[in-house]
Amino acid sequence: MKQLIPRVREYLERNRLQPDLNRAARCTVGFMGPLLAITWWQLPLEAAFAAIAAQNIALLDIRGSYPLRLSLLLTMTAVLAGATWLGSIIAGQPLVLILAGTVFLMLVGGLWRHLSAEYGPSLAISSSLLFLIALAHPEGAAAASRFFLSALAGGLWGVTVQVALWPFRAQHPLRRNVGDSWLALSDLLATMEPDDGTDADARHTAFAEKQALLRTALDHATEALAIAQSRHKRPHLRPLEELNQATARLATRFMAFNTSLETLMESPDFALLAPSFAPVLKSLTNTTRTIALAVVSRQPSHLAAAEVRLRRLGNLLHALQDRIRTQTAQSPAGAQVNFILGQIAAQLPVISAALRATIDRAGEHAAFSLELFDLQTWTLRPLASALNLQWRPDATLVRFIARATVLQVIGVIVFEHFHLARGYWLPLTTMVVLQPDYGATRLRAGQRVIGTLAGSALASLLLWLALPPAVVMVAMAATMAGFAFWLKRNYTVAVFFITLFVVLITEVSTKVTIAFTIERLAATAAGGLLALLAALLFWPVWERERYPALLAAALRANRDYLRTIGGRIAAGGGYDSSAIAAKRAAEAANNIVFSSLQRMSGDPKNQQEGLEDAATLANGNQRLTRAFNVVALHLTPGTPLPRPELAAFVATASETLDVLASSAETGDPDRDRLTALRATLDGLALHEAAAATAFEHSVYTQFARSGTELSAMLLAALPAESAPAQSAA
Repeated sequence: MKQLIPRVREYLERNRLQPDLNRAARCTVGFMGPLLAITWWQLPLEAAFAAIAAQNIALLDIRGSYPLRLSLLLTMTAVLAGATWLGSIIAGQPLVLILAGTVFLMLVGGLWRHLSAEYGPSLAISSSLLFLIALAHPEGAAAASRFFLSALAGGLWGVTVQVALWPFRAQHPLRRNVGDSWLALSDLLATMEPDDGTDADARHTAFAEKQALLRTALDHATEALAIAQSRHKRPHLRPLEELNQATARLATRFMAFNTSLETLMESPDFALLAPSFAPVLKSLTNTTRTIALAVVSRQPSHLAAAEVRLRRLGNLLHALQDRIRTQTAQSPAGAQVNFILGQIAAQLPVISAALRATIDRAGEHAAFSLELFDLQTWTLRPLASALNLQWRPDATLVRFIARATVLQVIGVIVFEHFHLARGYWLPLTTMVVLQPDYGATRLRAGQRVIGTLAGSALASLLLWLALPPAVVMVAMAATMAGFAFWLKRNYTVAVFFITLFVVLITEVSTKVTIAFTIERLAATAAGGLLALLAALLFWPVWERERYPALLAAALRANRDYLRTIGGRIAAGGGYDSSAIAAKRAAEAANNIVFSSLQRMSGDPKNQQEGLEDAATLANGNQRLTRAFNVVALHLTPGTPLPRPELAAFVATASETLDVLASSAETGDPDRDRLTALRATLDGLALHEAAAATAFEHSVYTQFARSGTELSAMLLAALPAESAPAQSAA
């Protein structure tokens, strides 16, 4: 016993950084509160609806500002109560009316998924659960008001459980302080771009002002974290301290970089290099803003975007180092800048690890977009960060809702037609097994079916034993805690526990027979089989098998777009219909690639190998399209630029995109050819001094930036074992 207590304490301390224990405690209190109150005080409420609603509200790992959290929780409570009422009033009605209610609920569930990828799926599933239980309840419409009030009261209890914990773990203000440090660093970086048209004095003044603001932000964050630690030793604050220190270390290197850059800018040859710095500095600004966003939001999607940006930034830094080394003939000023760039690159893995340590759900598996947008301002707007307010739904979501609706209708028809006492398990299983992505459906189908069948069998056995009410209550609390604890760790185990507690609470008063058990297990198995068949029909292959061809098509579309633009530049053509068609083809191909990437991010982990590298190439290709768009919009009919350096860039860049496409398609990159193309790109002299008009300035600037992007993309395409290590010199 003496050895057991220290081990338990060590285990609890080690897991304090993870949300599993906290979630388990919330769900157990949320679930057992209404159940015990209704049973003990004989309240005129239905325990099943109250406990399930409370459990689903207490389960949420909700993020954001406190007013937003409360608004979301209350809205979700109203939705759960409304779904319960809808199922009650149509129970026992003609089948057509029941099916209309089912379709309506599925469409509304699709709306929740569209509005919030974070909270929508859980709300859609939990509302369907309450709807189906109410639909199958023998009291039906006669008890609609009581069922509605039960779900509403349970949801409000779940809200109370959530709110009661906020004063004891108020990390949002501390995270906002750390995020402000990263935002101040990004503002500092925004003043460093050398070709923005400002004179040296104005640039120096702006840099000094942002440097002072950065120091203030760092001091505020350090002081706030120190005060929080002094009140009570909190291990969960240590990752925030380390991330804040990473900001300070990176800021020190940027200040040294700025000093060296100003020296290099005095060189007469710097005009050749100036456009090459723009993609790197833009990437640095976007990356630091994304880190600020991720540390405050704690959303896995923001973490994934930050990691892709960090990987892309590493490639851009290396490409810039090679370009400086080539075009400055290894001058002392260039060597100094390269040394500091190497120091910055060495910090990127440290920053990635520090950021990941601050995200409770860093290992959570979900599908999300990996398209990297420019972040000009702080983007954690309370409502927009939680809700998707775009009216146009994603095509994948539309297909998923259509498929899920058909399966739900089939399931409801079966259990209504055959009057199965607990036939709602069939449509419920299809609802929880089905996922928008083929990979996630195929992975979770086995987990859900196995867990559900095992849980149903064990629950029936427990009920068969006619356990005392006190033992049943303890079993319910244990299953609730087990489900919440294992939800993010082992989904099969979590499904086993959730099946146990749902069966216990809905069937505790039912006399169990063999026929009853077989009926429920058959309904569960049939629902899982329906979902599996639907997944196989809609997505017959892994997304990673489709992705290389899609990426290759996007790269070649950009190649064709560049050749079209190059031809217009040399011949003096304008932005005509064929150029517009090439632009649209490139943009459409990029959209297809990012849709594929999002689906791939929903596949199992063993099907995501190379996802970050794929996203890096996709984002680089999209940046090229944007650069080409700028040039295309400046095309001037009757103004040819038959200059050999521009023609050389178009030829080399086209060949590069073609080689990248072949490498993506075959999965067998030609190391020697990729390396040779990088050397050719680095040696191209696109001197902006030759630009006399706005059109010429646009061509030279955007092509120079594109050269840096292409060099970074070639670096990303090199095999890991053959990619050159980033040097510090």
